[in-house]
Amino acid sequence: MLFNSFAYFVFLPLVVLLYFIFPQKWRNLILLVASCYFYMFFIPVYVLILGFTIVIDYFAGIYLEKFEGKQRRYFLIASIIANVGVLAFFKYYNFLNENLTVFLLSLGFHNPFPDLGIALPIGLSFHTFQAMSYTIEVYRGNQKAERNFLTYALYVMFFPQLVAGPIERPQNMLHQFYEKHRFSMDRVITGGKFIIWGLFKKVVIADRLAAYTNVVYGSPEQFGGTTHLLATFFFAFQIYCDFSGYSDIAIGSAHILGFRLMQNFNLPYFARSISDFWKRWHISLSTWFSDYLYKPMGGNRVPRYRWSINILTVFLVSGLWHGANWTYVIWGGLHGCYYLFEYIAGIIGRKTGLDRYLESSFLWKVVQNLYVFIAVLLAWVFFRARTVSDAFFIVFRMVTDFSSQLYLGSSAFETATSMALIFLLLVVQLFQYNGVAAIYFNASRIPRPFRWAGYAFTVILIGILGVSSEQFIYFQF
Repeated sequence: MLFNSFAYFVFLPLVVLLYFIFPQKWRNLILLVASCYFYMFFIPVYVLILGFTIVIDYFAGIYLEKFEGKQRRYFLIASIIANVGVLAFFKYYNFLNENLTVFLLSLGFHNPFPDLGIALPIGLSFHTFQAMSYTIEVYRGNQKAERNFLTYALYVMFFPQLVAGPIERPQNMLHQFYEKHRFSMDRVITGGKFIIWGLFKKVVIADRLAAYTNVVYGSPEQFGGTTHLLATFFFAFQIYCDFSGYSDIAIGSAHILGFRLMQNFNLPYFARSISDFWKRWHISLSTWFSDYLYKPMGGNRVPRYRWSINILTVFLVSGLWHGANWTYVIWGGLHGCYYLFEYIAGIIGRKTGLDRYLESSFLWKVVQNLYVFIAVLLAWVFFRARTVSDAFFIVFRMVTDFSSQLYLGSSAFETATSMALIFLLLVVQLFQYNGVAAIYFNASRIPRPFRWAGYAFTVILIGILGVSSEQFIYFQF
């Protein structure tokens, strides 16, 4: 079920009504049934995949707590193999098989493995990582094994964040399913603000920008460099508004029910370094890789060459997590290279004293913002392009072809509207960044009448300018 569909805005009030009408002992069951229905709205049979991994991890958690020594490690390995195995089969089988075919053909051999044409279950990467965080935390002794099967299943399948996160930790979520939540109109209002803002970013901004980027990136050879540059600029805001919009609606929906989900975005395009960008973009995934991949490899407690390998490995795996395509791997690799470049530049700055001199300069802060945005923009080309060759073609056009006519989409007015909406978004976020408005409109310095006028204006814009009910980009991951 799509958050930006009419069905969801019938589904959510109904779930809230049933949740608060029924006694506490029935509430988790109501949420689990609702979550199953929500997920089965896409491809019903794929709920069995979640059921398989839920059963594996539920018993793995219990045995991890019951046994000691090597036996515990075996249960953790079994759980990880089950989760990664399912993810690898559905997400990477075709990718690996296609690359094997190319390799064998170059040697004059035929690939004996068939192309299975497997459809990727919606949000598989998200709930796989959430399930893995549970067994790892139980193994580390940071989380007690959940004995109630229904509660554990709900932890994996909780519908607001089931399909595209945030990727929650068991320490944050499991205890909330035992809390008694009372209906609160204040929570409904606050959660509604999240939902309205998320819906605005998705259907007014992201989906409008998608109409332009889909055409240009769908046939890159038909357009010149200025058009590719505008399309990539649009895509940077499309993917941000699409994904952060989903997170806002998820956070708001959960909040109405009384649940607290972690913040997943924090004004990423205001970052002044790539490391800062990744503290602000898809925070739940960044922290997941930090805790379960980067630190176990030694983190920054190893020699510099090993640390460099750790950084590149994390970003390359992050790219592969996003999709079974070399474009995503290159996207992750670029961010890894940016990170290492900044580290080297930081050393030079400290040794020469430039960092102390430049840090107080407003102009330098602007330069840092622009550098990060341009670097991220370049990487987005590989994230969005269909193939590696398309990506390099687009980059080449962007830096060599400035004389071609600019494509204006369906109309010049539509493109101008898109630019105006991006400007509006940046103005709002500039207020948020400077503390005039809190990050999700829980403002203190803006008088209440102006805040409510802003909410009403946002709803009106959704009604007038909302363009479609496109699937969220991150559903494919």
